[in-house]
Amino acid sequence: MTESLTPEPHPTPDPLTVAARALVVDIEGTTSAAGFILGDLYDYARPRLAAWIDDHAADPAIAEARRQVIADADLPGDATTDAIVAVLHEWMERDVKATPLKTIQGQIWAEGFEKAEISSHFFDDVIPKLRAWHEHGVALAVFSSGSVASQVPWFQHSPDGDLTPLISGFFDTVSAGPKKEAASYDAIAGALGYAAAELVFFTDNPGEVAAARAAGWQVVAFSRAGEPFFEADFDGAMVVASFDDVEIVLP
Repeated sequence: MTESLTPEPHPTPDPLTVAARALVVDIEGTTSAAGFILGDLYDYARPRLAAWIDDHAADPAIAEARRQVIADADLPGDATTDAIVAVLHEWMERDVKATPLKTIQGQIWAEGFEKAEISSHFFDDVIPKLRAWHEHGVALAVFSSGSVASQVPWFQHSPDGDLTPLISGFFDTVSAGPKKEAASYDAIAGALGYAAAELVFFTDNPGEVAAARAAGWQVVAFSRAGEPFFEADFDGAMVVASFDDVEIVLP
């Protein structure tokens, strides 16, 4: 009798189980491809920066962003829009997570989403899990270096429709603070009304992993193939490659 040479299938590993009342997600590299943001969205914003700054000069948020660029880049107080845009372009090339850049980009992207000139990207494993966790009572929120003005339309214009009804809160570096500082996670916990131990943060950035853990949060690190922090050192944090590798249950 000839023995079958068909290999036995490997068992699918059980998903990582996390007990939490609320999940806060990063966007770039976690829910969505960094290349899409650094490519399609940056390409959309880049040629529109100068006109947007000039046309919205009376907007307090744009005026403050302009002031911050001048201060951060040590430009003269009467710096031209072209000089400011040159700094913004340099920051974009280096993917600097600068608040004034994110503010201006966020407004430009919001209009682009509204006009259907751009759309958002989510990995295939993300949206079904967000919907399932929300249905089971897990609160969902977002913490991204991208401004809230860009986060909201990003979730409104997903490939599977408007996801904003699922989200309890949107946080950025203005409303919460820098993503690599533990105090920012304290602020988010307070705003959401949960103890740190009841929260879990999904991110692909080792510095953000460290900050959230220092604040007492549970953290799941994402190591997705092709993303900037694939196979990074997450210093002992729980690491997965997909939302399908995690199950969140209420404590």
